[in-house]
Amino acid sequence: MGQKALCVGINEFAHLPMSSWLSGCANDAEDIAATLRKRGFKKADTTVLVDGDATKERVLGRLTDLVHSAKEGDHVFFSFSSHGTQVPDVDGDEKVDHLDEAFACHDIAPKGDQWDPDTVIIDDELRDLFSHIPKGVLVEVLLDTCHSGTGLRRIDQLAHDLLIGRRPRYLPPPTRRGLTRSIEISSAPRPSQNGADHQALAELARSRSTKSRPVLFAACKPAQTAADATFGGRSNGAFTYLFLKSLKDQPEGTRAKLLTAVTAGLKAENFDQRATLEGPGAAKRTGFGATW
Repeated sequence: MGQKALCVGINEFAHLPMSSWLSGCANDAEDIAATLRKRGFKKADTTVLVDGDATKERVLGRLTDLVHSAKEGDHVFFSFSSHGTQVPDVDGDEKVDHLDEAFACHDIAPKGDQWDPDTVIIDDELRDLFSHIPKGVLVEVLLDTCHSGTGLRRIDQLAHDLLIGRRPRYLPPPTRRGLTRSIEISSAPRPSQNGADHQALAELARSRSTKSRPVLFAACKPAQTAADATFGGRSNGAFTYLFLKSLKDQPEGTRAKLLTAVTAGLKAENFDQRATLEGPGAAKRTGFGATW
């Protein structure tokens, strides 16, 4: 069985002010890669892209290589720690909020009132890429970003988080007009809101092919913010830190049990975010890195 991984962590952004930079994302990528190597991944097959190396072109290029070179029986792993944001949906597939989830690369830049789609990875792009995964290939994804801005907390709550070393991994649209437009889009009347919070993450773990169903761990629900935090004087994503801790404590634990342990850790540390797990039911009942 071949094991290949891409671990991405972006603290610094070429076209954003330092006030929008993060602290724990590069550590996330390095820590995840170190854990994977302990679990059998070869160093040569575990790529780490951080900061200036993590442009959209390089990230998607490397991930595309992993997907297209995968063979039945292989294990492909992808982690991404950075800012999350949203861009207006252009293909009409977002029936609930009419916004696509997007993940900021090092070269994220504005284009008009929104983020330039050539500098962010849109959820549709990941789903389309995963649709090319051959049958029998295990794909696991860890996303330590925010997935929407609808859950941004009040200013006083955010100020408190900043004082204790916590920063939300979310970028609003780059202009006031763009933000207003996104709010208008997401607030527009629609037939039903049922399942809105669940939809975006579920779609990411659902390819347009019946050959494969990726397994996705995400740092928070769509209406929440993921925290960039400090543990023992070192920066990490709250989700990544607690996930790796849970995996160390329960190396043979099922994915569902890992999620339970992460949730307990988030509650104990007074984080409001709640990690999620998407994938087939059988995958949740087996261990990390295991097929079903």
